[in-house]
Amino acid sequence: MKIHVITGASDGIGAEVARQLAAAHGGQAGLVLAARSEDKLRAVAAQCRACGAQALVVPADLSHEPQCRALVEAAVQEFGRIDVLVNNAGMSAHALFADVQAQDLHWYEKLMKINLWSSVWCTHAALPYLKASHGQIAAVSSLAGLIGVPGRTAYSASKFAMTGFFEALRAELKSSGVSVTIAYPGVVATSIRYRGFNARGEPAGGSGLKEANAMSVEECARLILDGMHRRRREVVMSANAKLGRFAKLIVPAVVERAALAALKEEARPH
Repeated sequence: MKIHVITGASDGIGAEVARQLAAAHGGQAGLVLAARSEDKLRAVAAQCRACGAQALVVPADLSHEPQCRALVEAAVQEFGRIDVLVNNAGMSAHALFADVQAQDLHWYEKLMKINLWSSVWCTHAALPYLKASHGQIAAVSSLAGLIGVPGRTAYSASKFAMTGFFEALRAELKSSGVSVTIAYPGVVATSIRYRGFNARGEPAGGSGLKEANAMSVEECARLILDGMHRRRREVVMSANAKLGRFAKLIVPAVVERAALAALKEEARPH
């Protein structure tokens, strides 16, 4: 049995990764599901158990280091090992920097704790067990962690930091047998942007991005799991994303215009 610890597993990408693992591996899948919402986690766990998987629910606010370490301890206590850590916990944010008041800048720090530090803390706690199992780390970054997106200064900063951390860690772990796969989703059809911060650090209640061509959460999870299975270094999820990444090096002004065009009119700087 392979033991997967999945953060941000109550809905969206994390929940779908858990469901697809359970569907594919049945009784050979041991899942440790972590997020803040215990009710949602229990619903996902029930879906996974219906496929034969074992699932442990660990309610946790992973923006706090002790809860990250307690998550890993709970996984090891239950299953005795960890084979895969999926760092998926994250929060969105959309605000033009000029619209953020000085008294509200604290939410930039909060976003960094959720998007970067939760991954750092969970990975540090799990690393001895992952080395013992020659396991895998998956980090769900974002296309905004490769290309700066207007209106997403806080979010891009947190995801760029996440990308840099896991790229450096991959090199450090090269001889250990632990692989690191970084996934870079673009716009995925989840509610993450609706719950993310606005300029005042409150739930936005809507998305500032055009979402007509958003990738389904099922396809996103499938691509992440395929990359993990192949122990790929990176999973960039669309031809446009791959093109944009390299165009940034050659024609950065064109990429900036394309990024602005991806915003809804009301979310653009004026």
